[in-house]
Amino acid sequence: MNEMERGGPSRRALIGWGGAGLALGAAAAGGGVALSDDGPSPAKAGSGGAVEFHGAHQAGIATPVQDRLHFAAFDVKTEDRAEFVQLLKDWTAAARLMTAGKPVGEGAYGGLAEAPPDDTGEALGLSPSRLTLTVGFGPSLFDRFGLADRRPAALADLPKFPGDNLDRSRTGGDLCVQACADDPQVAVHAIRNLARVGFGKVAVRWSQLGFGKTSSTTPDAQTPRNLMGFKDGTRNIAGTETARLDRHVWVSASDGDAKSAWMTGGSYLVARRIRMNIETWDRASLQEQEDVFGRDKGEGAPAGKAKEHDAPFLKAMKPDAHVRLAHPDSNGGITILRRGYSFTDGTDGLGRLDAGLFFLAYQRDVREGFIPLQRRLAAHDALNEYIQHVGSAVFAVPPGVRDSHDWWGRTLFSKEA
Repeated sequence: MNEMERGGPSRRALIGWGGAGLALGAAAAGGGVALSDDGPSPAKAGSGGAVEFHGAHQAGIATPVQDRLHFAAFDVKTEDRAEFVQLLKDWTAAARLMTAGKPVGEGAYGGLAEAPPDDTGEALGLSPSRLTLTVGFGPSLFDRFGLADRRPAALADLPKFPGDNLDRSRTGGDLCVQACADDPQVAVHAIRNLARVGFGKVAVRWSQLGFGKTSSTTPDAQTPRNLMGFKDGTRNIAGTETARLDRHVWVSASDGDAKSAWMTGGSYLVARRIRMNIETWDRASLQEQEDVFGRDKGEGAPAGKAKEHDAPFLKAMKPDAHVRLAHPDSNGGITILRRGYSFTDGTDGLGRLDAGLFFLAYQRDVREGFIPLQRRLAAHDALNEYIQHVGSAVFAVPPGVRDSHDWWGRTLFSKEA
């Protein structure tokens, strides 16, 4: 007889984060959430609203980009497949609650005084702030739990690119959680509580805070600027561009073979921590800065054009200009969806800012998206004088949680799926 059959979950089950404790809260939270065939819809209540959790695709990909990020990569510590599956179910239940602006489990207070609260409490009284939580599985996860024959070919290991100086402590991970919100405390609270739920089963390998979104997925929104002062992502895929999303972002049932069928409706994420040599850049002339990017700094217009959204004439830019090299017309049509963030993590001890871009890009196939594009940029981009890639990871982001009975990773771990 389980805890629910005896009339409700015991405090032991809640403390241990067994499925019964969180499933109870998940049912309460999930009952009023409608299922979207296409995935979570944009928030309709402004910056404080809730983004729909359920859908064919995970929220946090085509969703309008929020202002803040807390990204965490985890190492799996358990060798028990059933225990890991239960963790994914518990995480899903907690995510349902947090994205709706509710505390995890029984909350941060009111329970047994002798036991730790179910929720850490720092988001009490705060709005949902458009929180989205997006889960991905790294290549190393497929070395566990008998998953070797389920690893999609599109989840390719990234090669070492020219100029890479990767820090192992900021690279890789068995799985990841991307928390985006308009309030940084809401995003941090989400990662903190998922880490707490997973204690003993997973451990944070590395994490990154981000601010000042550097790309937009919202049509007609003002294009954000990166820490170099230039507009970034002028022609990024918008969340309303269904045809472009289907072509470049979402995995199709026709992709790959039986090994990747579980990824239908998902996407592949590349995360790169890119350190900017801010002090060197700040001493470069305006003309050099504009030549490096291939855009003017004020309007953001392509070289030789008047307005930001004017069609670029690539030959008007220098051969090593960033925009010219990265443009789809220079790369056989390669297009990725970017939703990166700026970061500033203090100084490096030598009086220089540890700052730059935390690059996040979603695509249908890493082999046909980021890898060939980065090979071209790493070899020829004038911007390389001012940046260095110091962290890296790639993840398979499974399809969305369809309803209140579904859970992250079901299509991978459930034989019935």
